[in-house]
Amino acid sequence: MPKKKVRKSVARRFKVTKTGKVLFGHQYASHHKSSKSKSRLRRLKIKGVLAKGFAKKVKQMLGKA
Repeated sequence: MPKKKVRKSVARRFKVTKTGKVLFGHQYASHHKSSKSKSRLRRLKIKGVLAKGFAKKVKQMLGKA
């Protein structure tokens, strides 16, 4: 059997924790920071947890399912 391939675009965007949660970085956090409030930028720094249904699909693409 050939090796399973990982979707590299997904591998760069998401991280799977030891307990199986899928973490992602928020969008709008890298460009034009001067126009955004400091509290908004702090909020965007925190990693988000993906919903169960989406997490399952992402794990399949990463070969962790």
